[in-house]
Amino acid sequence: MPKITYVAVDAAERTIDVQAGTSVMRGAVFNDIDGIVAQCGGNLQCATCHVYVDESTLDKPEPIQPNENEMLDFTACPRRPNSRLSCQLTVTEALDGLIVHLPERQK
Repeated sequence: MPKITYVAVDAAERTIDVQAGTSVMRGAVFNDIDGIVAQCGGNLQCATCHVYVDESTLDKPEPIQPNENEMLDFTACPRRPNSRLSCQLTVTEALDGLIVHLPERQK
């Protein structure tokens, strides 16, 4: 099972096994990771699952799609080049070792 590391604002890290086929967002929600609100439940409508993909693992996710790119303009914390919506990051074996940093706030 792929391992995803979530890094809180205070730099505390939590690495969890996330089932392939689910999303990085659902992995956070199912494992009580603070910092992912997921208000819309993963429907690409709220941007409350914003994360910053660690530079060292930036090559792991699939390229950003237009709808996600547009929704990232509505994040509570500043958008960066490594910003992604965790609901749009489908976990595969290729994401094993992915590191995401949580923003200061989601809404």
